[in-house]
Amino acid sequence: MRAAVYRGESVVSVDEVPTPAIGDGEILIRVEACGVCHTDLKKIEYNLLGPPRIFGHETAGVVAAVGKNVTKYQPGDRVIAFHHIPCGACFYCKRKLYAQCPVYKKVGITAGFEPAGGGFAQYVRVMDWIVERGVEKIPDGVPFETAAFVEPVNTCLKAVDQCDPQPDDVVLVQGQGPIGLIFTMILKLRGCTVVTTDTLPLRLELSRQSGAHYALDPRTDDVAAKLKELTEGRGADMVFVATNVKGLVEEAIRSTRPGAKIMLFAQTSDKERIELSGASICVAERSLLGSYSASVDIQAASADLVFSGKLPVHLLISHCVPLDKIEFAFRLATHPGEFPQENPLKIVVRPQQFAQEQNA
Repeated sequence: MRAAVYRGESVVSVDEVPTPAIGDGEILIRVEACGVCHTDLKKIEYNLLGPPRIFGHETAGVVAAVGKNVTKYQPGDRVIAFHHIPCGACFYCKRKLYAQCPVYKKVGITAGFEPAGGGFAQYVRVMDWIVERGVEKIPDGVPFETAAFVEPVNTCLKAVDQCDPQPDDVVLVQGQGPIGLIFTMILKLRGCTVVTTDTLPLRLELSRQSGAHYALDPRTDDVAAKLKELTEGRGADMVFVATNVKGLVEEAIRSTRPGAKIMLFAQTSDKERIELSGASICVAERSLLGSYSASVDIQAASADLVFSGKLPVHLLISHCVPLDKIEFAFRLATHPGEFPQENPLKIVVRPQQFAQEQNA
């Protein structure tokens, strides 16, 4: 099969590799769509994990083969698969901090080499503990590109649930890339007044379509002043920091009331640094929170949000890219401002397609 293999030094090449073999309790999925996630892009850009690896974890496809003792799935089933599932019994699982569970940290899907998700390949091997609890069937009529959103929606829903916004809350979402827009959609469903920020006009317009009451450009709009205007001078009740642009956490402090919650969602690299006044947290009694990855407890709920159409995530797809154009897909995702005519947003890779075949 063909796969996009990370070779180190930020290099990814599309190569021929063996199709992974499956064992007892495992399944083989033919990957039809895999979303490009900035978590994987950071691993490639900053060389956070040793090569070779095949990344990609927002995976949707068709069961191609099943191992011995697999009864829940059969060849031909349309499915999505989570690459992390916790043990359910350890110290962290008992406290529902699943992303800190040692078993959760073990990646359970691979296209070969050290397991790393594997979705940027034609086939992936799904290991037994993932098959048992981490696979959801895709209903008929739901496109694979849409189904691939279940994992990122789960991560956003987990963060929203942690903050527990109320219907009358005024909430700021910083950044209206794909993740920020998913936050906007979920918060709209919760009945919040949603204020969003971004610097790209198309994203601001899509933000309004996705439920934002006010979509602001922080270069020209006074975000803190607008939030105080909406709240009798107090400031936002909570903020979701959905991008890692420098200075946004400081803006979140300026834009919130005492006692507000600030959720850090995009700060996933050890190289990122934030400097704040201690009093802005302590004296003002703000809560600075973090949320990372998905929760098995809301797996079915996140799937329903996507499959039912309650979240119109299909609106976020700007490009579906064949596997041999994956470097272009990564560039679109990491430097959207360089492609103003392309208007890149959510990039989906189709591993079964290749540019030369499309042009034939």
